[in-house]
Order: sequence, then C-alpha cells, then structure tokens
Amino acid sequence: MKTTLKQYKVSDLLDGFQFNESEGRGLFGLSGKLTIQPEYQRNYIYAENNGGKERAVIDSLLKGYPLGLLYFNKTDDGRLEVLDGQQRITSIGRFVTGKFDITKADRENHSFDGLSQDEKDKIMGTELLVYECEGAESEIKQWFETINIAGVPLNQQELWNAIYSGEFVTSAKREFSNSQNSNVRKWSAYISGSANRQDFLAKALVWVCHGEGRSDSDRLVTSYMSKHRHDGDIKELENYFNSVIDWVSTLFPEVEKEMRGLEWGRLYDAYHERAYDPMKVKEAVQGLYSDPYVKNRKGIFEYILGGETDTKLLEVRVFDDATKKIVYEQQTTEAENKGISNCPLCAIGHDANAAHIYKLSEMDADHVTAWSKGGATDISNCQMLCKTHNRAKGNR
Repeated sequence: MKTTLKQYKVSDLLDGFQFNESEGRGLFGLSGKLTIQPEYQRNYIYAENNGGKERAVIDSLLKGYPLGLLYFNKTDDGRLEVLDGQQRITSIGRFVTGKFDITKADRENHSFDGLSQDEKDKIMGTELLVYECEGAESEIKQWFETINIAGVPLNQQELWNAIYSGEFVTSAKREFSNSQNSNVRKWSAYISGSANRQDFLAKALVWVCHGEGRSDSDRLVTSYMSKHRHDGDIKELENYFNSVIDWVSTLFPEVEKEMRGLEWGRLYDAYHERAYDPMKVKEAVQGLYSDPYVKNRKGIFEYILGGETDTKLLEVRVFDDATKKIVYEQQTTEAENKGISNCPLCAIGHDANAAHIYKLSEMDADHVTAWSKGGATDISNCQMLCKTHNRAKGNR
C-alpha cells in the first residue's frame, strides 16, 4: 500500500460539506471530491452522550491542539474516501454548519456564526495532516480492519460492514442503521444497543441466519453477508426480522424491561409454530412477575413459551441454610428413633440405603409440593432428600 503525506486546510475539507440527519452521515467535502463516510464506515457517533466528543474536537481546534493524522483512500477514479478521521471531519462540519454549539470560558453557548472573526479564521485555516493511501481493495480493507477511530474501537458488525461493503450493506444500513427510522423505538424494547452502532443490523443478520445461541453464529453471518454482498434486495432480511418482532410483540403485548436483550430469534425459531392463548399468557406473565420466589424475571418468557416446565429458567428462590439445618435435624432425629433412613425416599425402599443416615452435606433441600404446583419456599414445605433422589425427582 502506497502512502503520501499531504496537508489540507479545514476550509478545503469542508468545501461542499453535507450532513444527512436521517442516516447520521457526513457525506462530502473537497468540492465533492472527498467522500467523508463511505458505506463501509461506521455511522457518526460523536454526537452521542450529549455530544462531548464533538465539542472536544472544536475545543482542540480553538486551542491549537493537533487532531492527529487523517487517512484517505485514493480510488481508481482519483476520488478520495476517508479511511480514518470521518468522526473528526464530520464534527467540524456539523459545527460550522450550525448543528451544535460549544461552551466557552464565559460559560455561554456559542454557535460557529457567534464566534469572533479571528476564532472562525483559526478553525477554517487549521491545516490537518493527511496520509493518502493507494492500494488494492483487499489491502485497504485489511488496514481499515486494524485501526481504532479516535479511541473508539470498531465493533464486530462495523468491521463486517467494511469487509463486505457493497449494495447489500448499503441497503441494510439504510433500514437498520438509521436512527431516524420510526421503528427504532419499537425495536429497542426487545434489542439492546443502538442503530448507530449497528446493533439492530447485527441482530437482523443473526436472526435470518438462525444463528442466535449457536457457537458458529459468526460464521453463518459472514457467509450470508458474503453471499449477498452485491445484492441490493434485502427483503429476506427485513421480512424475517419483522416476523420475529411482530411475533413477540403480539404474544407479549405488555412490554417489560426484562424483554430487552433476550434471544428472541432463537425463541422464535423454537416456538413460533405453537399456538398460545393470549389471555393465559398474560395471566402467566403477571403471576410470575408478582411471585416473590422468582429470582430471574428474564427467564419468565422462555419458561412460558416452553410450557411452564423448566423452572431452572426462573432461578426459583431456594431454601436458606438455617431452614435446611432445622429440617435436617428434625428428619434425622425422627429417622434414628425409627431405625430408618433420614431420606424419606430411601426409607421406603428395599435396598441397603433404607436405614442409611446421611450427613447434611450429602442431602439437598426439596419442595414437598413443587413450586410449579403452588408450593411455597418456606420451612413447612421443605424436606431433605439424599442428592441421588433429589436429582432424580428434579428430572421428572
């Protein structure tokens, strides 16, 4: 890869600058010759978290601090693309075009137009060092894959967008990486993350590949992206994603905070062909949310979908050590007096353990009446069983 060091004034870089609010992208500069955010680049993220990073960029310019090297890729037709630096360039462009204000020493907010002329000239006249890179696409993408942008590492999906850039990524980002998409709020009820950081796109891809919960999920996603790289039609991706969202929102219409981040794609694959009574589902959710013995509310939804049999998903509160000790001592005293095992199930057997007295460490606490059948987790519903019988009972 060939590199050439050059200098560009901010005023030149911002000549013809545009920012697309709906897609969160800085578009062009250098009189249209520079593409600030190629399709393989991440979305603009400096405006997140109250815009502290973008204001820091402007503060650095006003104080004369260096912004660091920028890297441009020179394409075959002589145009330039920003490889590293689009966040910084976009921040400057957004400020100059009035997209945000800064706070100066006087503690007042100032737009670019509100700055003194010498301050404006200082920003626009700042010269930035740029390495222009030339090389094969594979070289450029490999280099891009290794860099961090202003201390914010690329996440996995951002890297894949770079590696498999093309019509498919362009179309997919337009739908799933657009923070102005009216569906983002609905998606956020079930998916953790943000549009700008490609979290919705990443989830859509893993869902359509049926990879959620699988160890080879990454392989499935990259294979899918490679296969569809030059395909601008993303209907399959959109339709499957919407099918999952519509299914869960219909089945569980009352959104709970614990729904966010669950593996809905895996659950859809496993259960979407089953029929459910909406009223019974609603009652089950409400009942489990109000049950003081349920420790893991995130497991409620899969527990219901699976037929309310796998109580491990709920992490039902177990008996405390004091209760176990009291019950153990009561059972052991009674068993010794009768000459039988202190495990009730061993005592009714006919093998060598029928009269065996177990140590406390060799026994587990068990619900006499199962929690799933209304049994409470208190001393009156507790019995101690040998570990063998308790495990066998739990598997029935």
